[in-house]
Amino acid sequence: MKLLYFAWLKTMTGVAEEEVSPPPEVTTVATLLDWLKARGPGFAEALADPAAVRIAINQEYARPGDPVRPDDEVALFPPVTGG
Repeated sequence: MKLLYFAWLKTMTGVAEEEVSPPPEVTTVATLLDWLKARGPGFAEALADPAAVRIAINQEYARPGDPVRPDDEVALFPPVTGG
């Protein structure tokens, strides 16, 4: 699974992108975020407020219950505002 971090998520985690192999129980966006939070303090802090993070799977917005698969590209970014 390829993970991409944008804006302050990249700064807080110290990672712009990475390839990961989550354990088999990581099957949804919500379980992926829980697994990521457990990876260290920067991840825990960056992902502490789920309302402050948006997720896209293969360039499509995703919700907590949406499935994730080993070959997915998952992007994590702050909410986007327009004007």
